Amino acid sequence: MARIAVIDDDTDILDASSLILKSRGFEVVTANNPDDGYRIVKETQPDLIILDVIMNEPDDGFVLAQKFRKEGVATPILMYTSISRALGIEFSKGIMAPVDEFVEKPISPDELVSKVEKLLAKAKEK
Repeated sequence: MARIAVIDDDTDILDASSLILKSRGFEVVTANNPDDGYRIVKETQPDLIILDVIMNEPDDGFVLAQKFRKEGVATPILMYTSISRALGIEFSKGIMAPVDEFVEKPISPDELVSKVEKLLAKAKEK
């Protein structure tokens, strides 16, 4: 089964995401900050990265996604955000946010698994 890296500073989100994904047979590696997240992605080469927008700094997720893309990491990225709904900000994919999809936290278990499976299937097609 696919390996998924979840990078989020919220331990509740890390635990919940891991529990949901592991219950569906995925292997999960986690990190609670951008530096450890970078390290686990480089070391474990996951099939999918789930990345929070805000960690230590308000743009940590964007910076980390940009770093991965600049280094040629083509792994699909699903980005968690909790600020778009609260602030009315709409994010879009592109240079500033080189990710494959955004999801608003909290996310239901079924929606999380659906998004993960969709991105993994899309990556296999390439």
